[in-house]
Amino acid sequence: MRQPTEIESLYIDFDAFFANAEKQLRPELRDRPVGVIPLESEHTSLIARCYLAKQAGIQRGTSVREARALCPDIALPVARHDVYVKLHHRILEEIDRHTPVHRVWSVDEMECALSGSERQRCVALAGQIRDGLRENIGPWLTPSIGLAPNQFLAKVAAEMDKPNGFVMLRPADLPGPLFNLELRDLPGIASGIHARLGRAGVFTVEQLWNLSPKQARMIWNGVEGERMWAQLHGYAVSRPETVRRMFGHGRVLSSDWRQPHKARECLRLLTAKAARRLRREGYTASILAVSMSCTDGQRWSGEQGFFPARDDHTFLREASLLYDKGLTALHANRMKKVSVILYGLHRSGEASADLFDHDDSRSERHRWERVTDAMDALNARHGTCVVSLGPHNEPPGGYAGAKIAFGRVPGLNEFDTSPDRSGRVKLSL
Repeated sequence: MRQPTEIESLYIDFDAFFANAEKQLRPELRDRPVGVIPLESEHTSLIARCYLAKQAGIQRGTSVREARALCPDIALPVARHDVYVKLHHRILEEIDRHTPVHRVWSVDEMECALSGSERQRCVALAGQIRDGLRENIGPWLTPSIGLAPNQFLAKVAAEMDKPNGFVMLRPADLPGPLFNLELRDLPGIASGIHARLGRAGVFTVEQLWNLSPKQARMIWNGVEGERMWAQLHGYAVSRPETVRRMFGHGRVLSSDWRQPHKARECLRLLTAKAARRLRREGYTASILAVSMSCTDGQRWSGEQGFFPARDDHTFLREASLLYDKGLTALHANRMKKVSVILYGLHRSGEASADLFDHDDSRSERHRWERVTDAMDALNARHGTCVVSLGPHNEPPGGYAGAKIAFGRVPGLNEFDTSPDRSGRVKLSL
């Protein structure tokens, strides 16, 4: 492994991105505490909040009722994931004007790998990026910027002085500034690893720093421990490319969508959107899993295997059959959440032939694939879902499936962008 001797990574972490995006786009919210909610309901919880709301004791996960009690003046806009993704792409364009974005880690975090003269003028470069974002994106979307010899430490630096912070960790500075942090401040140390470290007698960052690579490997029970040790000590660590293993979506249902027939509609919509993502990335799936939970606490999950498929007809059929099994097992009349996962992935055209695959079933599968391809092409042309297999009714909150998640930024083509939903065509199964 190589140990850099100068600054090589610039990391940008936007502050309270969802909430500050609303402040940037809606001037009437700028002097108010803001919390962002997933749907218009008094029975949901905040998925984001601004720093003004944080000062009032409001956190992500705070219920709407508790947030109103803690902060009567709080504004609670519904998340607009399509708007945030558009802002994200504008931000990337602005950063690229100053230096190329090396990797996007999430909708509000990105890394620039510095080279040549950029390493010597990294402080000035960070200032230019900050000024450009303020002037061309807006002053309410503030970035915290970290500079360090590797991506891990640059991310740590970006989080050390939020909001609107700037921290540089030079190789010569290490490890001093790190010892002021808590173990949970370091990326990759979640509750499970934190507990393991405690059992090994490691309670501070200084104690973690003083471990040997072999000791770290034993605590992590694998090579990830050595990677953590190396990153913490400023080494440039390369990681293997992640392999796509599944496509899935889940949805907590609003109170008026908890009847079994409404939950079925939502599951169909989630299944179709997961299938669309699967096709867009060039995969087929051979297993579909459905999970269901009820308001009384009951849970059920099941899965079904089939010949590798990519068409909506196959996935919707299997999801419906599994949903029926779940309803029978649960004996419930109020659903709380439904989820679907497509896995057993193959690249399209790479699946092994099935000796028991008859000509008739192969012909029907190809027919539904052609129907699906035609629907995808038509929907892409119109920028919205104008044709679907069966009903396509969006539940409250919209954007079913197409939501920003940790480590995944949806493509703009995952959102229905046309304001006019009239003229939709529905094909009955």
